[in-house]
This record gives sequence, structure tokens and C-alpha cells, in this order.
Amino acid sequence: MTTGPTSPLRDDADFRRFWLARQVSIAGTLVTAVALPVLVYRLSGSPSLTALVTLVEGLPYLLLGLVSGALSDRFDRRRVMVVADLLSALAIGSVPVAHVLGVLTVGHALVAGFLAQACFVFFDGAAFGALPAIVGRERLPAANAAIWGFGSLLDLGMPMLAGVLLALLHPALLLGVDALSFVASAACVVGIAVRLNAARDLPPLRPRALLDEVGDGLRFLVGHEGVRSQTVIGFLMSLSGAGFMALSVPFADRILGIGTSGWRFGLLFATWGVGGVLAALLTPRLHRRMPTTRATLLALPVSAAAGLVVVTTSSWVVATTAMALWGVAYQSVVLTSITYRQQATPEHLLGRVNTAGRMLSFGVGWTTGALGRARSRGCWARARPSSRSCPSASSRPCSAGSRRFGRSSGAASPRRSREHAGRCRRASPGLPVGAARGLLAARRDDPGALADLRSRDG
Repeated sequence: MTTGPTSPLRDDADFRRFWLARQVSIAGTLVTAVALPVLVYRLSGSPSLTALVTLVEGLPYLLLGLVSGALSDRFDRRRVMVVADLLSALAIGSVPVAHVLGVLTVGHALVAGFLAQACFVFFDGAAFGALPAIVGRERLPAANAAIWGFGSLLDLGMPMLAGVLLALLHPALLLGVDALSFVASAACVVGIAVRLNAARDLPPLRPRALLDEVGDGLRFLVGHEGVRSQTVIGFLMSLSGAGFMALSVPFADRILGIGTSGWRFGLLFATWGVGGVLAALLTPRLHRRMPTTRATLLALPVSAAAGLVVVTTSSWVVATTAMALWGVAYQSVVLTSITYRQQATPEHLLGRVNTAGRMLSFGVGWTTGALGRARSRGCWARARPSSRSCPSASSRPCSAGSRRFGRSSGAASPRRSREHAGRCRRASPGLPVGAARGLLAARRDDPGALADLRSRDG
């Protein structure tokens, strides 16, 4: 059934199928975001190898972003999304199969994560072009808000659910949930009836023709003042966001003094998801009252001010309040940027312009921010360690495999305390938030995993 440009999105059957495909896929991806780092950590006992899981999230956009966008504009977008989903299901599904067969390795897990994310780059390029074809450009703000708003609700609940499930299931088996979510997403996309590509004549697919098409997308992005500005803003937002998230766990532990578990720790990071829900509710209303560029200019200073408050305070109450405000403003800018690119870009360039924008903002910005903070993680490490994260000098020393929690049996000398704090800092680099939650759940509720970690400590 075809709906008009002003009809409610809930009456649009094709949008409902597209929305459901995205939400099912997001839910599965959030499970993997928790389970995969835990799996790599259990297999290797190495924080460095575990940190590679974060790297494989942004690397495919750097390597494939431009090409995937050009190919998604050239091929049938529905077919690209379905094939990408099914290949992702095979990549992630190979992990639980290998575990059952007893042949799973760290390399296998990391390669599977990389391949699934690489397939998503192609899905993403096709989805950027598919959404305007499904809802029309007039309804894009409301459509993006509907997708992001429920996705933010999933951000609140799925990591916690995954942490609970890790107490019952091996993380490799939990990745099977993500594999099934890709299959369900493909089934939803197949049911979309509207044509997702405009008819046009294209030259045969050759390397030279593909490079020319990539160049067309880049020229439009650089030459269009609004799209170029939004891309630069997206890069700077990703740079700052990744810089904070890379050290968010040690920040909560060592600066705010709330440790890495408990209701205060959970509330601190849950407020970011709450901010996403509020941004999804507010952004369409802003777009109805003002141009998208003005909405961006309104949210940017709020985002910058709230972010500065978060990283400069030592009060968890102030940090939590500012984090909620930061989440609203930050994600409003992201939503506005995506919507503007989709509205301003010609149909035949939608995939390559949007994936190029994502490559420059998320691929380059997020990866650079995360790597930059990883290289300078000593700035927060110099802060006083929380008593929850490091035991006193009289306790057993921390190791790379696990962290000891205990109470001192007597006073320790300042020198010994400093030496011990240094060992703890060197041995406990920050993990992603999802990984930290999963590891905490596994160590509390899985005696086998805890015993394995203790055995590595000697």
C-alpha cells in the first residue's frame, strides 16, 4: 500500500518492515558488543587483544566506506541489504559452531567480528539510500527519529540482558543470537515492496568506472557547503565521543570513585541511552520549527558545555546529570546530520555520499579518538585509584588477567601504595563499557570463568 508524504509512518507497511529489520539487527549487535569482548578475553586473558574488538568496529568503514557506497548506489539496494545480512549471519554464526566443535580461536573470533562489520558497511550504504525511497524526503526526520529512538531504548536494556545471559551461556553461544537477528532482518527487508532504486543507465562495472563513481560522491560532499559542514561536525563529534568512551570505565572508577559495578555505575552510562530517547523525541519537533542547520547550531554549544562538565567534575551526581544532557545534544546533532545528508543528496548519490560521510566521521573520527586516548591514558591513570578497583598494598598484586578486590589488613607505606597503584594502572587498561559489564557479570556469576582467571594469576 502506498502512503502519502504526510501520512503517519505507522500506516506505512514498508517502513514498518524496514524499522523492524533495523531494530532486530541492532538488538543482536548489542548482544555481540558485550559477548565478543568477553569471549576474546576468556580465550586469551589479554586486555590488549580484547581492545582489538573495538578497533574492528571502525576499521571496515575506513577500508570499505567509499567503495561500499558506490556499489550500493549501482546495485539493487534491497538485494545488497539481504546479502549483507546473510553473510553477517554466516560470519557470526561460525563462532558458536567452532566453539561446539572445540576449534574456536581468538583469531577466528576477531576475524568473524571484522567480517560482520564489513558486511554491515555495505548494508548501511544501501539503507541510507533505501529510507528516502520508502518514506520520502519530507518524512525523513520522523523516520530517523523512530529508528534511533527505539534503538536508544535497546541501548538501555540489551547490554544488561546480555550480561545476565553470560552467567548462563558461554559467550560464543550467545553470539548465535546475533546470527539469528541478521536472518530475521533479511526476512524483513525481503518483504519491502516499494522500489528502492531509481531506474537509470550505468556503464559496465569496471575499476575505472567504480573510481569515477566514488569521485562523484566525494566531489558532491566536498562541494556542497551544508553537507561538507555537517561532515566536519560529525568528525569532531566522533573524535570527542570516542576519546571519552575509550576511557569511560577508568574515569568512572578513578575520577568519580564509583568503581566498575553497582547501580551508580549502571546509572551513569544508562543516562546516555536516555539522552538518545529524548533526542529522538525532540529532533523532529525542532526540524518542524527551524532548518536543520539551525537545529545543529543550537545543539552544538549545549553538547560542548555538557561534555566539558562531564570530564572535569569528580562528582558522580553532576557527571550523571551532565551525561544525560550531553547525550541529548550529541545525538541530536548526529540525527540532524544524517537527516540533512539524506535530504540534500541526489538519489543516485545517496549511498556513496552518506557512506563517505560516515567514513570520515565515524571511521576516521571514532578510530582516531579511541587510539589517541589509548596512547594518552596516563592522564586519568595519574588520578587517585578508587579503593574499589585497587586493593591496598598488603593485598595480592593486580595482574593482567584479573583484578583483586579486598581490604587491607594493615596500613601500608606511601611508597608501597604508589608502587602498587602503578602496577594496577599498568595492568588494567580501560575496556569498552559493554565488555566491562559482561566481564563483571561473568566474574560474579560464572565460577568456572573466575577460577580460570585466578589460575592465570598463579
